Amino acid sequence: ITITNDKGRLSKEEIDKMVNDAEKYKNEDDAQKERIAAKNGLESYIFNLKSTLEQDQVKTKLGSEQVNEARDKLNSALSWLDKNQLGEKEEYEEKQKELERELKRLMAKLYDSQSSGAGQNGDASCGQQARHGAQNQEPTIEEVD
Repeated sequence: ITITNDKGRLSKEEIDKMVNDAEKYKNEDDAQKERIAAKNGLESYIFNLKSTLEQDQVKTKLGSEQVNEARDKLNSALSWLDKNQLGEKEEYEEKQKELERELKRLMAKLYDSQSSGAGQNGDASCGQQARHGAQNQEPTIEEVD
């Protein structure tokens, strides 16, 4: 941090006090930044999954019972988040890990059915084709942005 005295308004002692205060509160600011990042990460995770569950292809692959079960867990986590706005970083991280554990089986089923479906449609990635032993005569070209 650089604080200058361009117009002679601050004394050397006042500048030193400002610098010391800034250094003193830096750790608290960093901790607050990490706490907010963890909270935002959890919130983002919840809303991304809720958005995913609203897709028609996901509803078809998982079925309404599993979608409703996942939606209930996400709503519960969102309710917990609303009630714990001043929680600690560790609490947010633990809640996200808990949610990930609870939905792991569901997400694995979703992504497993997506990857196996891609191989059956012929539009699988090179790695998927190799894993499934595709005997395609022409190479697969993947576009990369």
